[in-house]
Amino acid sequence: MPLPAEALYIRWMDMTHFHEVQDIRQNIEQQRERIFTDLKEIVSFNSVHSEPGLIDDYAAAASWTRQALTEAGFEVSEHPAEDGTTNFVATRQGAENAPTVLLYSHFDVVPAGPLDLWTTDPFTLTERETENGVRWFGRGAADCKGNLVMHLAALRAVDALNGTDLNLIAVVEGSEEMGGGALSALIHEKPELFKADVILIADSGNAAVGVPTLTTSLRGGGQVTVTVDTLRQAVHSGQYGGAAPDAVSALVRILDTLRDDHGRTVIDGVDTTTRWEGLPYDPEEFRSDAGILDGVDTMGGGDNPADLVWARPAITITGFTSTPVAEAVNAVPATASAKLNLRVPAGQDAIEVAEKLKAHLINHAPWGVKVEVVIDDINQPFATDISGPAMSTLAQCLSAAYENKETVTVGSGGSIPLCTELMELNPDAELALYGVEEPLSVIHSADESVDPREIRDIATAEALFLLNYGK
Repeated sequence: MPLPAEALYIRWMDMTHFHEVQDIRQNIEQQRERIFTDLKEIVSFNSVHSEPGLIDDYAAAASWTRQALTEAGFEVSEHPAEDGTTNFVATRQGAENAPTVLLYSHFDVVPAGPLDLWTTDPFTLTERETENGVRWFGRGAADCKGNLVMHLAALRAVDALNGTDLNLIAVVEGSEEMGGGALSALIHEKPELFKADVILIADSGNAAVGVPTLTTSLRGGGQVTVTVDTLRQAVHSGQYGGAAPDAVSALVRILDTLRDDHGRTVIDGVDTTTRWEGLPYDPEEFRSDAGILDGVDTMGGGDNPADLVWARPAITITGFTSTPVAEAVNAVPATASAKLNLRVPAGQDAIEVAEKLKAHLINHAPWGVKVEVVIDDINQPFATDISGPAMSTLAQCLSAAYENKETVTVGSGGSIPLCTELMELNPDAELALYGVEEPLSVIHSADESVDPREIRDIATAEALFLLNYGK
């Protein structure tokens, strides 16, 4: 379970490693051009999985990944799936009795969205000076191609500094953004490929630029589709409007019951009042990170954002279907649907919460309208214990890489089902969530970016860990 409320802070006390930290940092700084080139090449591929028009880009990104792992000294095995997914599991042999460390990242990305929202082409990595310093812009620059490039930079530094005795497994996934079903199937089909003592998941990031961070919890969740039907067909609003039940109005009423007056999520029978026990999320930083418009309130009526995004269930209406505005006619709608994204914090069961949400939606239906609720893609929340020797060492390495700043612990509102599956397979292993992302990266949005200092410092920490853990 996560550590107590105090931020984790372990100073790198053994100063015999001081020069080693500086040597690693210097090596990675000297790689800057190589790191930029690597990231530019992999970002150039619009590697969205399951898009028929992007098959060539996806294949090119997979080919690039295989070549990069081979050049890093791995024996690479490729595992294609029927849905077109490609996953890589690569190995590097170390000393016979040394621990095995699994390094994870993924090369697929979410769609870029409307190109006119981007300042520059999303598939051309572009360096720009911003008010927050130099940043590299492009789809996947942070999530998660930046983390893949970070792994490669760390490994080059390790090899330049006499190598590591650790046995290494590199897992690079090709459909994480689409749920990771193929990798999940591979884990169950060939569990021996994923046996590890330490699991380093580079698909998260720091609380802010320059703040070394370990993520200790992830929300699970699922997708819920609710459909309301009221009439056999739409009818003329002049003849029947006012008495005929409007499906859109009914659905809006149902959805409105999912929040209280301050915008907090409410689900009948579910505790939605829990609090985050780790580092709080400064409300003003949250406003800035989320891009909340001036004058618009944060949800929660004064509750800390960390409670709302890391410790409580949340529901987001991600889609709504009725008559499009451009096609509106003077008729009472007969049907309406909404897609809800459910997030469930560690400590609650995602299946149970989803079923209670379904009951809530049905029980709050007005006027006897017909309600259908379909639940899909359920995944459980996750919490990791970072008090073990490997995680304590990694926390020290992060602190050392960031000039002895304290290493803090945070939660994440996102979901990575892989973490649960790998820990079920390796119950005695230790797992870390970290990476080059941070709030200014605006992952999944237009103008996604990465701060090159984060790649440098996270790679420094990872290389330091690989050079020292197990000795």
